[in-house]
Amino acid sequence: MTDAPHPTRAQRFRDIVVPAAVRAGYTGHGAKARFAKDTGMTDSTVTRLWQGKAIPDSRFFQRIADVTDLYLGTLLVEAGLLSQEALQSLSESDRSQVGSALTPQEAADRLGITDDVGREVFFRTVDRLKRLEDDDPEQGNNNHGGAAAQM
Repeated sequence: MTDAPHPTRAQRFRDIVVPAAVRAGYTGHGAKARFAKDTGMTDSTVTRLWQGKAIPDSRFFQRIADVTDLYLGTLLVEAGLLSQEALQSLSESDRSQVGSALTPQEAADRLGITDDVGREVFFRTVDRLKRLEDDDPEQGNNNHGGAAAQM
């Protein structure tokens, strides 16, 4: 029995970015061209990314994160520019200093929700809960369990 080849770093990067791009609406004819335009990359760079042959230059990571709703730190780790430990350290110090919250994507990752359908259900649930809080901020803290009953 032979071991299956391990995916390359470029393939792992693709496996994170492309599904996120699809979830963000980059599907169908012209999806790669729209993604290239929205991120500032060339069409050929996007094609190599989609094929798992290359990782784009890091100067595009913020735009990729913006259009896919991925956490920038995840892109830095998957590209090999930052270790998971360094990211964790930075994330903890960042949040304690500025009080930023955990994103739904980070929460799903940390909870181990990897199935696309499960992630979508999780994201929609979080979005629904946020909207309920935004609709009635006066009652938001007093509505213990009411949101679940209304769903």
